Amino acid sequence: MNVFTDYLAGIENPAHRSRTEEILTWVATKFPKLEPQIKWNTPMFTDHGTFILGISTAKHHLSVSPEEAGIAHFADDIAKAGYSATKGLFRIPWNEPVNYELLEKMIEFNIEDKADYTNFFRK
Repeated sequence: MNVFTDYLAGIENPAHRSRTEEILTWVATKFPKLEPQIKWNTPMFTDHGTFILGISTAKHHLSVSPEEAGIAHFADDIAKAGYSATKGLFRIPWNEPVNYELLEKMIEFNIEDKADYTNFFRK
């Protein structure tokens, strides 16, 4: 998790920094075979060189990107969790609980769906 140290240190709000670290640690612990990386100044997790999940901070929320395929596949679950979404990410407001069950399903979906994938992002 040392790969995220500088990114986390750059988050000024201590509560936001703590929550971001909590989520990144949860992913790394729950999915130890995923490789934590920073690309494009964004914390992300990869599997055999392919993108699985990206997480970044914004003023009012944490953005989570499982790629467009993940957003489309879990659109109903994202809405039921009360999160807003675009075609490539969904937002977890800082003052709302993290739906770890949804995160787990998204990560498992991407690992399985991209098991034989060789590109970083889906085409």
